[in-house]
Amino acid sequence: MRKRLIIATLLACAVPSAPAVAQIAPAVQTISGTRLDVAATGEVTRVPDMVRINAGVVTQSANASEAIRQNAAKMAQVRAALRRAGVAERDIQTSNISLYPDYRHRDNEPPQLTGYRASNELNIRFRDIAKAGPIIDALVAEGVNQINGPALEIEHPEAALDEARTRALAVARARAELYARALGMRVKRILAVSEPGAAPPMPMAGMMRLQAADAATEVAPGEQRLSVVLNVSFELE
Repeated sequence: MRKRLIIATLLACAVPSAPAVAQIAPAVQTISGTRLDVAATGEVTRVPDMVRINAGVVTQSANASEAIRQNAAKMAQVRAALRRAGVAERDIQTSNISLYPDYRHRDNEPPQLTGYRASNELNIRFRDIAKAGPIIDALVAEGVNQINGPALEIEHPEAALDEARTRALAVARARAELYARALGMRVKRILAVSEPGAAPPMPMAGMMRLQAADAATEVAPGEQRLSVVLNVSFELE
């Protein structure tokens, strides 16, 4: 064994340019009791603090250039309205620009070109949900004629997810205690904890409704559930 170590050392010294790599063998845990594997979920709820919508302007004209020109003019008004509302440039992103012909179809006749349709769409984030409804109304007033959404999100979910992790661990411990009592044993220690796939919260569909009295759009944020699943291994004795 001593000879093998000397040879390995000499070979390493002979190649000084090779990067050093640290290799640590995983420790093997031996247990004298019973192993219990538990999957536990921790959940928390938060009120979303960001809303996303997709807003677009569609224009039609007899020729392609005019359709694009009209569309650009209306979109400039839309962007100006967003700036007046205090929406930051980083929260406005072009998602689609398209131009395609319109045809009239009649039985037993070839399609007839009737004009062109131009479309420009924006993905917009509102960081103040209370202002989302008035901003949407302002966009419609400036020429927006396509709206999709809203999608409600929690901008910084890390703290909430950490709370969910703590709850998941507490649930796992309580479940292990339950099994131990049923088996006439006790929980000795935690052997391992893993998080198989803590996905960030998915944007949830919000509620957007029109008030009949003043025709004002309202966005209701509601609550969003965030969850984390932990796999925890215990030793019972």
